[in-house]
Amino acid sequence: MDKKLLWRSPWGYRESLIIVAALTVGGWLMQLIAGPFNFYLLHRPVNYAVGGLIILLAFAAVPLRNRPLVKWLSGGPLAVSLLAALLVLSLIMGLTPQMQKQPPHGDFFVRLGFTQVTDSWAFVLVYGLTLLSLAMVIARRLFRPGRRVLFFLNHAGLWLVLAAGGFGAADRERHVMHVTEGQVEWRVYAEDKQVLELPLAIRLDDFDMTEYPARLAVIDRTSGRPLPESNPHFFQIDMEQPEGRLAGWEVTLQEYLPQAVTAGAEGYQASPMPAATQAVRVIARETSGSGAGGGAIRQGWVSGGNRFLPVSPLMLDDHHVLVMTQPEPRSFTSKVKVFTQAGQEREAVIEVNKPLSIGGWMIYQFGYDNQSGRMSNYSSFELVYDPWLYPALAGMLMWALGSLGLIYRGRGAGGEK
Repeated sequence: MDKKLLWRSPWGYRESLIIVAALTVGGWLMQLIAGPFNFYLLHRPVNYAVGGLIILLAFAAVPLRNRPLVKWLSGGPLAVSLLAALLVLSLIMGLTPQMQKQPPHGDFFVRLGFTQVTDSWAFVLVYGLTLLSLAMVIARRLFRPGRRVLFFLNHAGLWLVLAAGGFGAADRERHVMHVTEGQVEWRVYAEDKQVLELPLAIRLDDFDMTEYPARLAVIDRTSGRPLPESNPHFFQIDMEQPEGRLAGWEVTLQEYLPQAVTAGAEGYQASPMPAATQAVRVIARETSGSGAGGGAIRQGWVSGGNRFLPVSPLMLDDHHVLVMTQPEPRSFTSKVKVFTQAGQEREAVIEVNKPLSIGGWMIYQFGYDNQSGRMSNYSSFELVYDPWLYPALAGMLMWALGSLGLIYRGRGAGGEK
């Protein structure tokens, strides 16, 4: 049998791979010429129109399903080639640090879009052809006899996930809002530093933070660096293990106050005041006996202080001092009341990994005044609006149900071609 000539109908894997490769390379060339693709051009209603046009073309091609071009667009060779191109682009994205914006003077690979894969013309062109091809597969299969429910769930769910992920990028909003305690805020700054008014407002009723016990360290009084400088040692405050060694000194914890205030000659006393800080009473014994203190013993209170209370170090000798590091936050929460233009009101406590959902917005705990710590008088929230979230979730559910149904029937996805 004679080997089929290239570009003779019907097109197979060779032609499909060449076309998809040319499409990808063409996208990279467009990237060099025009820069990144602006997904915000697909802001609704443009994305609705583009999605509807793809569906319209897919169903309009059903009467022409026996034509060579239509058969190729809805055939397996093109699908495999598109998946291969998406895999290559995904590998580039996984192996290259991704940036939100392209630097003005990047190297050749940056200008090709390797650091902004999902905003590159190569990705957009392959992604668009994938949506069209998948839509044509679904439309053609719906008009064929046989079982179609599981096939539709599987493929239509996948199409919906892909469409929501791409078209939804233009409608997705992400802002950071800083709210002062006791105040109501509804304004944020856009990327161009312009003030935006959002359709919801947040009132911060209370900000609270818990901290891990701080650590102790011996520092050089001249340089201010913890010792030894090549590999600094720290002693975690833990009353269940009250003894430790730091740079030639044996430290014993006698009393630890997670919330304390100064008490004159007595050092520190426990207090639940908002301005309280951590304090610990220690005994430090020089273990080497060769330092300036000659095996000296020092005892007293050590505290890292804060904006309202002073730092209290323990002087060990002329060259060394025992200090407390700033404690790390264990958790921080914000008690808020949220209002929307639609009249919704919701009281909630927002913390890390526990956002609030209201009016299509997801509100995440984002940050606080790091300098003030527990005394922060404001809280930062990340607000995300994604109107395509529920279509994406519906697509994932359809995809999962279709796949499970095909597995249960023991035929696999290839059984319904």
